[in-house]
Amino acid sequence: MKHSTGFDTQEVSFENIHHTPQDWRDRAALRFVKFLRFFADQFFAGRYGHRAVVLETVAAVPGMVGGLLQHLKAIRHIRDDQGWIKELIEEADNERMHLMTFIHIAQPSRGERWMIMITQAIFYNFYFFLYLFLPRIAHRVVGYLEEEAVVSYTQYLEQL
Repeated sequence: MKHSTGFDTQEVSFENIHHTPQDWRDRAALRFVKFLRFFADQFFAGRYGHRAVVLETVAAVPGMVGGLLQHLKAIRHIRDDQGWIKELIEEADNERMHLMTFIHIAQPSRGERWMIMITQAIFYNFYFFLYLFLPRIAHRVVGYLEEEAVVSYTQYLEQL
């Protein structure tokens, strides 16, 4: 089929793959992410661009926390990090660039920007201590956040 732009288009379908919780840690991570999703849904409703701004704000945190903790671990053990610090920081920077893109698209109000800063401050501190004391749950939270990102972006694309 030809689209009005002259490019060939085809139906693209993404299978929503969900990691089924295996134990209490996975269930705790899933509940936490669903808790976050509930508030994003309530606050932003169908404004997917604004929801993407908050999602990208939160998504930038795990890479930064992981890079920081890997850095401290390498210093503490006086050994090479095998490239993990740079990799994690680059991932955080990649999420930051996504955030800049969605801020340009959604153009959040001053109040929404304050909410984004508060959300990031709370999530950063929460995630830092979660990763410090319960790293397996922290990793699973990231996995479930990525699942929610797929759902949110799929809904966003359908809205467009």
